[in-house]
Amino acid sequence: SDLAGLRSYVRDGNKRLDAVNAITSNASCIVSDAVTGMICENTGLIQAGGNCYPNRRMAACLRDGEIVLRYISYALLAGDASVLDDRCLNGLKETYIALGVPTQSAGRAVAIMKASATALIGETNSPASGGKRFRKMETTQGDCAALVAEAGSYFDRVIGAIS
Repeated sequence: SDLAGLRSYVRDGNKRLDAVNAITSNASCIVSDAVTGMICENTGLIQAGGNCYPNRRMAACLRDGEIVLRYISYALLAGDASVLDDRCLNGLKETYIALGVPTQSAGRAVAIMKASATALIGETNSPASGGKRFRKMETTQGDCAALVAEAGSYFDRVIGAIS
């Protein structure tokens, strides 16, 4: 019936909002963990002459990570990658190359962000899987596998664009 269809539409929309909220509420941690992981794998980045040295370069790296994550959350909210492509990825690789940013390291940081964000989205609707770190959020119950896959595709799109 029309009412059942409307209920399904609202429920799916609420799951999408919950997924975006899971990312945006944890954005600072997602980005800082990703940059830390990238540096742990390549400590030369924080040595003199490295791309995360001195502090202003580290700040720029964190800022870029937050911007990328923000546009991924916009794409997830809209269910469409065009805002990500047009406003974030268009010319990003060329800019990074011109600035000497190691695109392999940037891609690795995005891959780490993908792992964190998709785990958060997947856990959004199951408090039991959050353990001690679970933060109570009112969420719509249900399977988020499709949203996890969709979000993952946006991260993959970023990795592909800068690699």
